[in-house]
Amino acid sequence: MGGTAQQSKLNMTGIRAYIGTNKYYKRIFVIMLPILAQNMITNFVSLLDNIMVGQVGTEPMSGVAISNQLIFVFNLCIFGGLSGAGIFTAQYVGKGDNEGVRHTVRMKLFIAVFSSLAFAIIFWLAGGDLIRLFLHEGKEGLDLQKTFAFGMEYLHVMMLQMLPFAIMQMYSSTLREAGQTVVPMRASMIAVAVNLVGNYILIFGKFGAPQMGTTGAAVATVVSRFVELLILVIYSHRHTQKYPFFQGLYRSMRIGKTMAFTMIRKGLPLMLNEILWAAGMATLNQCYSIRGLEVVSATNISSTIGNLFFCFTMALGSTITIMIGHHLGAGKLDEAAADFKKIMLLGVAMCIVIGIIMVVLAPAMASVYNTSDTVKAMAARFLMVIGCCMPLEAYVNACYFTLRSGGKTVITFIFDSAFTWVCQITLAFALTHFTDLPILTIYILVNAMTFIKCLIGFFMVRSGVWIVNLVAGED
Repeated sequence: MGGTAQQSKLNMTGIRAYIGTNKYYKRIFVIMLPILAQNMITNFVSLLDNIMVGQVGTEPMSGVAISNQLIFVFNLCIFGGLSGAGIFTAQYVGKGDNEGVRHTVRMKLFIAVFSSLAFAIIFWLAGGDLIRLFLHEGKEGLDLQKTFAFGMEYLHVMMLQMLPFAIMQMYSSTLREAGQTVVPMRASMIAVAVNLVGNYILIFGKFGAPQMGTTGAAVATVVSRFVELLILVIYSHRHTQKYPFFQGLYRSMRIGKTMAFTMIRKGLPLMLNEILWAAGMATLNQCYSIRGLEVVSATNISSTIGNLFFCFTMALGSTITIMIGHHLGAGKLDEAAADFKKIMLLGVAMCIVIGIIMVVLAPAMASVYNTSDTVKAMAARFLMVIGCCMPLEAYVNACYFTLRSGGKTVITFIFDSAFTWVCQITLAFALTHFTDLPILTIYILVNAMTFIKCLIGFFMVRSGVWIVNLVAGED
């Protein structure tokens, strides 16, 4: 696999380099807004799911939250694995090589099937042991055994949605990398509507349906995954004139050896990074859970609400992948370097506003949950910390997706998951196990380390090592 690297370092000076034209921002928002809408709808429904389950009680909400920590690791594995191949998809689209795109999609399919099978085995054999890691007595006297039972019931049903979710992501990511962001958004909107209605009916037993509680929430999610998958498959294979790489996709499962090796070499660190990062987030929450089950409930509330706001940074990250990936694949290296500066500044500016909104609304957002005042107050304070860190997260996110667009997956591995495990988890473990510091103080100190990550990201991007055409010179 050939490649062309930019030899000069990025010129990071001059404010004009960070400001785009109205036409440029229109182009960004045309790509970003459908992705943002899709992510926000999905996370808003997750928030409503969370609130609905919370109406049943704190133990069911905590059990579902713990199981979702495990499902989150699987989701990020799929995201990372498909993104590794997706780096090449975006660049092949920019090059106009349909056969190259087919090879990357087939690689995505293998990753989706293998990952789903591997995680299903892990959850079936060790799911109970993993859930127990989060169960610790607190000050509220919550029932740990009931929490465990709710978590296990939810996890076992959610395992049924893993393969359809993975294949759905294969189609959705490929369409986005080809510049089609509206159709995945519409499919997601329909799916979340199905999920929301299913939750209302099955959790609370409406319209003659049995009252299934947490199991009902899982069943509704499974049904919505199949609906979303069906929509994307039908659309993709009915529009092969516009997306010719879907034509004949399954006539052969062949992937060129050189191409497969290169995608594995570039994609494996990215996949491992996402798994380790997600596992790192779960481990961080496990460290916090040492201070009691009410902390699990509070972190669940704050992270669920926080994810709704993080949709902005993730949508900008996907936009970076598409725009910079297309420029790199087409050999427009200077345009790729210019894109980072403009999109990064836009993301940071947006997240300053979003962070302020989070801080102001934190108490009101936490108060909608049917849980104790202690949990609500703790969740509100956690949300305020997250809001203060939003601009830092926006910059880190821009650096991460930029480095990844150029295939620098080993660097992103060190930058992302290695930092989480070596720095943040080490600090959280030490503070929760060996000090009597309040949980809020610990939470602030761990999140404040994002500033160090910003500095690392600045120097990595500034070096220009990511400005690489991965598909140059291919037939």
